[in-house]
Amino acid sequence: MPFKLLVIVSWSCFSLLLSQLQAAEKPNILFIAVDDMRCDLGCYGVQHVHSPNIDQLAASGVLFQRAYCQQAVCNPSRVSLMTGLRPDSTRVWDLVTDFRTTIPNAVTIPQHFRAHGYRAVAFGKIFHNTFPDDVSWDEPTHQAQNVARYSPANQQKLAKFKDQLREQGKPQDLIERLRGPATEIQEQPDEMNLDGRQALDAIEKMRTLSQQNQPFFLSVGYIRPHLPWITPKKYWDLYEREKIPLARNPFLPAGMPEVAFSQRSMGGFYELRGYMDYLEAPSPFDAALSETQQRELRHGYYASVSFVDAQIGLLLKSLRDLKLDQNTIVILWSDHGWKLGEHRSWCKQTNLEIDTHAPLIVRAPNAASNGKALSQLVEFIDIYPTLCELAGIAQPKELEGKSFAPLLRDASLPHKPAAISQFPRKHSGRDYMGYALRTENYRYIEWLDAETGEIFAQELYNQQEDPDENKNLAANSNIPTNAADTTHPNRVLLSSLSQQLWNTIPRPKFPLVLSNTANNDSQTNQPLTWHAGSDTKLPTANPKGAFKQASFVNETEDTVELWWQGADGSEKSYGKLAAGERFNIRTRPGAVWVVKDDSQKRLGFFVIEEGNFARVLGVIPQP
Repeated sequence: MPFKLLVIVSWSCFSLLLSQLQAAEKPNILFIAVDDMRCDLGCYGVQHVHSPNIDQLAASGVLFQRAYCQQAVCNPSRVSLMTGLRPDSTRVWDLVTDFRTTIPNAVTIPQHFRAHGYRAVAFGKIFHNTFPDDVSWDEPTHQAQNVARYSPANQQKLAKFKDQLREQGKPQDLIERLRGPATEIQEQPDEMNLDGRQALDAIEKMRTLSQQNQPFFLSVGYIRPHLPWITPKKYWDLYEREKIPLARNPFLPAGMPEVAFSQRSMGGFYELRGYMDYLEAPSPFDAALSETQQRELRHGYYASVSFVDAQIGLLLKSLRDLKLDQNTIVILWSDHGWKLGEHRSWCKQTNLEIDTHAPLIVRAPNAASNGKALSQLVEFIDIYPTLCELAGIAQPKELEGKSFAPLLRDASLPHKPAAISQFPRKHSGRDYMGYALRTENYRYIEWLDAETGEIFAQELYNQQEDPDENKNLAANSNIPTNAADTTHPNRVLLSSLSQQLWNTIPRPKFPLVLSNTANNDSQTNQPLTWHAGSDTKLPTANPKGAFKQASFVNETEDTVELWWQGADGSEKSYGKLAAGERFNIRTRPGAVWVVKDDSQKRLGFFVIEEGNFARVLGVIPQP
């Protein structure tokens, strides 16, 4: 028995040592995410932008000229990239859905690498900041501490402006969501800004990780150039405002169907309207911003790009100083593009090229294609299988992307005939999902009625003749492409592209429930109890426990207002719901939600209930 035990112990020790040696031979991963960065960088041929460090990374790695996200807004894009699944598979199409409630058993990139011997650590925004996803990391996501945002002067200015709005009788929800100015020139060092401090914290962690006998997966997520554009003065000084070129196409595409932007969401333009100095900015359907405003915003955006570029430079320098660069795969990506006045807009959230096209740079040690810019179409869901192949670990079978690692070995190889993105819209009281097919020559967008599955509208842009997508060649063809009597001159092309779209991805089943309260395999809706009337005493709110995904639906014929009741009796408005409108939010059992009419009379309330469900449904019935 002692001999057998000795053999077993010896073999166990040998196996552990062998696994440690194998792990030590694996490459490290430096995973850099940037928020809202479009391809306005020197390495992408945009010479008026100062981005020397990203340009240097591109010169030493592989720059993908045509990389596309799967949905041009933070949460869905990041979930799709990090799980290797398309938004229709994750069922995450908005900013309020935690993917662990729709696909709880998903294995993310860092989670998979952890299972293969890596230590995974995150700094800043990798997943959408509301959902850091602790199970993906060996440590809780690190967030920069003791940093400053707006200056005290601008904080006071915002408080005064909110008081003025209250005196004018403006809606409380508008006042609550309002932020300070869209831009601010900071008089402080880099490390007092969130991204500056984060770079230094990540570098310190890199030093620690370099001393361990375990490969690392170090993720660093930068916030800028996301709004607001508040960065140190020296980065503003890199640019002369009057020399910054403006958008070539400050107008909506000719023939664009209204659903593509939607009068309500304005193609995402409402995001800029959340800042105090752009509260009254005109809708893209009405007018463009003034030239002064455009120059201010472009200046702020580019200053933010240069600021983040400097932080990335520090990160890459530390990698070299620690002699880790020859055994570390570096990948840099942004979650989507951004409009800087193109199509009169200042945001993301469309299916157009300007929003779905984003930077992607990969540097694998000794890769034959390093130093080259590749024009093959790639998708962000391709990143997961690519990193697996480069690190020599197995790929999960459920991944929906295709590894582009072969392109790093041979830049002449083909990859994909098309890239696909999508975006949901609420338009004129109905839900739609738009699917975009980007081929070598065209961008085809098909808008489907989420209830019936019928084609509601189409867009077609010739990328060779119209790279800015200013003319919709599918205008006036808003009927099914298989209709026998259509006389549209591009009907054959439209039909062919539609067929290619649905040959590339599965056509969704209809009705397609776009709300995050949709049923799925592991969870069901749990209706909340409606307590009607204004006479019943409100219970004391006592929110505790795990957050639930809640959805409130206004089934009355009138507009109502939704209020959250604090444990101390305070109230906070979460905005008004028009007839038929839905509001989604994460909240905890014991929370009290009050519904009022326009006169602030209480119509009733809900109490979030305990249970083994992840979603709750509150329906506001007719009084």
